[in-house]
Amino acid sequence: MERFLIITNLEKDKDLSLTNKIASYIREAGKQAILTQSTSSHKGSEHSFKPEEIECAIVLGGDGTLIQVASDLVAYGIPILGVNLGTVGFLAEIEEHHIEEALDCLFRDEYWVENRLMIRGEVESHNNLLATSINTGNALNDIVITRKGFSRIISLGIYVNDQLVDNFRGDGVIISTPTGSTAYNLSAGGPIVISQANVMVITPICPHSLSPRSLVVSADDTIKVVVGKSKKTQEAEAIASFDGNSEIDLGTNDAIYIKKAQYDTKLIKLHRTSIYEILQSKLSNNEI
Repeated sequence: MERFLIITNLEKDKDLSLTNKIASYIREAGKQAILTQSTSSHKGSEHSFKPEEIECAIVLGGDGTLIQVASDLVAYGIPILGVNLGTVGFLAEIEEHHIEEALDCLFRDEYWVENRLMIRGEVESHNNLLATSINTGNALNDIVITRKGFSRIISLGIYVNDQLVDNFRGDGVIISTPTGSTAYNLSAGGPIVISQANVMVITPICPHSLSPRSLVVSADDTIKVVVGKSKKTQEAEAIASFDGNSEIDLGTNDAIYIKKAQYDTKLIKLHRTSIYEILQSKLSNNEI
């Protein structure tokens, strides 16, 4: 590799000391380094570069930063290497003290790229009895439909390929990718899925039921979630959020269609560490 884009979360590297150290190491090796910044993992990144000139994006921050960058770069097909400056760091491949060793591997092309499934949601609004589709973007971790404001409970109809699975009442539902199965899905009692599985996971949040269950479906399926009428009338019954960033209000009879996205996220891997080793390392102290 010769041309690198370094994206820094300023909340994690405030004085840019690590960013400048990485840039200097790359340039001293005769390679190219372009610097840009992300002010927050939840506010997006400001990029100024030519995608065709970039071979690798090095992301400094936590998993939230990497997820946001993945959404920003997914259509360009640029592989991403995460440097963990956060807490758990499931997605980041390396820790700060291994950065020079990792860069040397990239210089020698000693790496491989792992494709991670992304999902796309499209909201169909029924305001004034007119159905209007709104494209709402991609998610690497999950799309979450949850109650809004002081609504005590919401009713959701969940369909897979237009077949009714359940009429559900509770706080909401998580539609997770394999990557996101170790995030909110795990906290809500959903299953952990290996990253290369071609599936989506449907997990209820605080269901009003004695037997809550997650459901694993093929990534080639289409999931539809329809918002039902709640007992408390309000302008918006629920919210759909995408990787915890962008949100859209949902009213009664609104539907969101979720399916496999057009593009995958490409993550650079340097170590052949199994998912089971990662889980033991990251969750051994019950930190999520």
